[in-house]
Amino acid sequence: MAGSAPSRKAEPRPPRVDELSALPRIEQRAGELLRGHEAYPVFAGHGLDLPTLQAGLRRGLLWIIEGAAGGIAGYLLGGTLDGDFHVLQMDVDPNHARRGYGRALLQHALAEAKVLGYPAAVLTTLSDVPWNAAFYASEGFTLLPEPEWGAGLRGVMAEEAALGFPMHLRVAMRRVL
Repeated sequence: MAGSAPSRKAEPRPPRVDELSALPRIEQRAGELLRGHEAYPVFAGHGLDLPTLQAGLRRGLLWIIEGAAGGIAGYLLGGTLDGDFHVLQMDVDPNHARRGYGRALLQHALAEAKVLGYPAAVLTTLSDVPWNAAFYASEGFTLLPEPEWGAGLRGVMAEEAALGFPMHLRVAMRRVL
């Protein structure tokens, strides 16, 4: 979520194995912010599972950030899609929102992706939610038109449609690293 800088110097880091179980709860709380939105049923009915998080940790593409008072404020899970770094999921606990934690996570993940040799980052998000597309645009992401989607991104969008996302509000975005 967009906002000011964290109230203390928060550094994203890989989670410990014993911290993974907190991440789905953060995802659920963040999803509650969409109550009343067309996409809410998807967020309420589907979430990350522990094996997915464990795989992200093994790949070195999962980071958390701690809040000023301790505890996990948010996380970002990445992957690879069509040769680019894929922001699979990023959530900030609403109790820690608008303090720069999401921005710090994203900037850290993009810096790591660049070091790993990814040419760009890609993601899918909602176009009408301010802490989604507008936030990513503020970090240099631009809309990726459908004719430029690779096979992997087409697959992701098909999966999202099958889950019930309102696809008229779903966009793909990309940022060159």
